[in-house]
Amino acid sequence: MGAVFLWGAVISAGGAFIINSVFGISIYVLTGSETASNLTTSALIAPFIEEILKGIAVLLVFIFYYQEFDSFLDGILYAGIAALGFAATENTYYIYTFGFLEQGWQGFKTLSIIRLGLVGWQHPFYSAFFGIGLATARLNQNRIVRFTAPFIGLGLAMASHAIHNILATFFQGIGGISFSTIIDWIGWLMMLGFIFIAMRIEQSDLVINLKDEVELQNLTNSQYQTAVSGLKVSSSRIKSIFQGNYQKTTLLYRTAAKLALKKKQFKRLGDEKDNVATIKALREAVRNLSKSL
Repeated sequence: MGAVFLWGAVISAGGAFIINSVFGISIYVLTGSETASNLTTSALIAPFIEEILKGIAVLLVFIFYYQEFDSFLDGILYAGIAALGFAATENTYYIYTFGFLEQGWQGFKTLSIIRLGLVGWQHPFYSAFFGIGLATARLNQNRIVRFTAPFIGLGLAMASHAIHNILATFFQGIGGISFSTIIDWIGWLMMLGFIFIAMRIEQSDLVINLKDEVELQNLTNSQYQTAVSGLKVSSSRIKSIFQGNYQKTTLLYRTAAKLALKKKQFKRLGDEKDNVATIKALREAVRNLSKSL
């Protein structure tokens, strides 16, 4: 996750700055219009270039850590972290260059509110679509779905990015900013709703796929009840700090969750990428951790 964040902050942001600048200058030279240059760069070039550069980080995780890409939440998480890295660099540049240098501390405060508060989640929102597309491909056997889902996700990322930039270009002033902010937040809240639904589905998967681990005596009933509840896992981890077994407790519930996801994958995808051997190893690890606590 640290590498994905750094990719977004350094490679994606740096590459996008160079490429966007080159295209922007080229369009200005060809048209002689600053308005045409800014509009074309913000509405077409920036969404295309930036979403590809951020998406490469998620794609690399998908390719080289394929077995760790277990769910929709994984796709959203990796995409969101790459996008936050990108946003960290972009926001720093914008706030300093167009805020502080042009208007001093007042400009710094105003642009900080806009960039960090009003539109702070824009990049994770866009990139999440590509992460969802890759996760859809990961969790399906249909060849058409596996091939098209990532491209659809990337297309949605670019489209939502372009819509935001177009609104920001044409709607200026307090009223315009308010309108575009409302549109942004509606999209973010819808994505948040999707995330909550995905979390509920994962919790149901834990309930279903860990139940037989109690019967196999790999988990106690108390550990099972904890493992299927995020709140109980957090509470158990806090208590374990004072009991001196924090690492084992944390590892137990992480391993149990991974076991549940791998069992779900086996049901849907069969023994792809040695799921049977992975399940066996995870089950043994859960049994040993359970007995050691």
